[in-house]
Amino acid sequence: MKAVVFSFTQKGTFLAQEVADWLRNEGWDVRQTSLRKFASSPVVPFEPSLEGETQRAFQSARLLLFIGAAGIAVRSIAPFIRKKDQDPAVVVIDEGGQFVIPILSGHIGRANEWARQLAAAIKGQAVITTATDVNALFAVDEWAARKGLRLSSLKDAKNFAAGLLSAGKAGLYSDFPIEGPLPPGLVAATDGPTGLVVTTKDRMALFEVSVLVRPVILHVGIGCRRGTSASTIEDAVLSVFEEANLSLQAVADVSSIDVKGDEEGLLAFARMHSWPIRFFSADELNAVPGTFTASDFVRQTVGTDNVCERSAVRASHGGDLVVSKKAGQGITVAVACESYSLCFSNV
Repeated sequence: MKAVVFSFTQKGTFLAQEVADWLRNEGWDVRQTSLRKFASSPVVPFEPSLEGETQRAFQSARLLLFIGAAGIAVRSIAPFIRKKDQDPAVVVIDEGGQFVIPILSGHIGRANEWARQLAAAIKGQAVITTATDVNALFAVDEWAARKGLRLSSLKDAKNFAAGLLSAGKAGLYSDFPIEGPLPPGLVAATDGPTGLVVTTKDRMALFEVSVLVRPVILHVGIGCRRGTSASTIEDAVLSVFEEANLSLQAVADVSSIDVKGDEEGLLAFARMHSWPIRFFSADELNAVPGTFTASDFVRQTVGTDNVCERSAVRASHGGDLVVSKKAGQGITVAVACESYSLCFSNV
């Protein structure tokens, strides 16, 4: 992950060096930048200006750290703020190292989390102002970002947080086992005014106001005739997901047999959704344990009796088939779900 550390005084640059060293020890790729008169390797001058440096950092970095006054940071980032699910984390530290203040993307961008870590590292005080944190309640957007989960929408997350703050509690329903205790404010429930639903389903109406949170654990296995177009594959997969009430947000990857490795329609379909695509040999697919929908024709053609189901299960590391082979227009589709359990540790 990339971080950019900005400083504006000699004292601030000394602190910036301490912060940058800590970040590098944590595995960050760090750029240190300051006014030209304070720039001495590894610190580089703002290029071509503070505005240009900030704009570039917004495009390429996960974390922007300003060592100095909060006003400088606010004015610097203001022209480049987009959306809360796109903006990087922005944290301000006073040049004395007393206060570490996340000012942008506290939850989804993880600025709150990193501010706490930085404060501990420099023996300062994290100043967290987001409402759920101030009230010691669960922050669904921060938790989802940290766990790599996908929210049904930012609006749903905002409405959930409002309901939780108003009542002091909200329901939780999960399609998956829950490990460990629930965080403050969440109670197991299947109905109520406000709730969090953890599922791979597309539609699930349990609470009056709810946010659906989806783990990325569905694996789509596909077989197709030579020359099948991306749009035809798209229609087939969408039809399967609609019928099974599954969410595309939960898809981890697409897979098939290796003889389809140059199938342009299949490759284009995966690119359309920014999904990774994996290919397995016939031997790898034949080694997958389980009972599958066998086809002698497919076995004679590619060396295994089933492509879509075996690929999906192989990609899911031995997960369960949630959609068995669906065939039509020269395409077969199956979906497997990897094993998953819900954990709220360190929330």
